[in-house]
Amino acid sequence: MSKFVAGRLLVLAVFASLAACGETSPPDTAPAPESATPDPGQAASQPHPVPTGPAVAVDLSGIEKADGGQTVAEVYAGKDELEGETVVIRGKVVKVNAGIMDRNWLHIRDGSGADGTNDLTITTSNATPAVGDTVVVTGAVGLNRDFGMGYTYPIIVEDAQVTVEAAGE
Repeated sequence: MSKFVAGRLLVLAVFASLAACGETSPPDTAPAPESATPDPGQAASQPHPVPTGPAVAVDLSGIEKADGGQTVAEVYAGKDELEGETVVIRGKVVKVNAGIMDRNWLHIRDGSGADGTNDLTITTSNATPAVGDTVVVTGAVGLNRDFGMGYTYPIIVEDAQVTVEAAGE
């Protein structure tokens, strides 16, 4: 098989894997949220959609902030100051996509924040928790990450260490 054909197959495989991450419409047809474009002079790109609600019912009550950590809403509120910094967040996993681009992709929530600031995307290579698990995440905050194919993240916690504290319901 030629390198060209192998490269095309790899691109298609990555696209198919990312599509399973929650994309509900083609990247070029859905409107981009205002927060997706960091610079008004840049062309808008469709970000990876943030879930509007947990894929399954996940009880977010009673989640306490991690010792010395932040809530999901606090990370969003302080994102500019936290860029590149290590944060600690306790939350529940509301979505998992394993083994995409050599990492596991999680969405966590802790009950804080409003729509658009209540769900953090996490990448990790050390754990694959289940939806509903309570986890403590320690990782670096990244802003405006573009992974191509329409998957842009205004905020993401990358290369995180994830510890499962309690298995989900």
